[in-house]
Amino acid sequence: MNYKEYEATVQFDEEAGVFYGEVTNTRDVITFQGKSVDELRQAFRDSVDDYIEFCYSRNEEPEKPFSGKFLVRIDPALHRKVVSKAKLRGMSLNAFAAEALSHEVSS
Repeated sequence: MNYKEYEATVQFDEEAGVFYGEVTNTRDVITFQGKSVDELRQAFRDSVDDYIEFCYSRNEEPEKPFSGKFLVRIDPALHRKVVSKAKLRGMSLNAFAAEALSHEVSS
């Protein structure tokens, strides 16, 4: 589910008969639940809106969803090898790193 750049995963609790979800692309915890798909969608939107309002009421900036950028510090020798391998494959360092990370998390 997506709303205002916030993404969430949803599960179903069969015993309780309720869908529940959590925003996954921020470090802050934003959860929601509903008994139907429509109720779940509305609860998701309401939870994100409530989170944003709560932050502003405290004069805080809401945490933005992950941008897709992060800094990685590695040994210079490894850096050289990675750049070389990326060039051999005709890829940028970013594309090479994204492919390698994607492979690791999907394994």
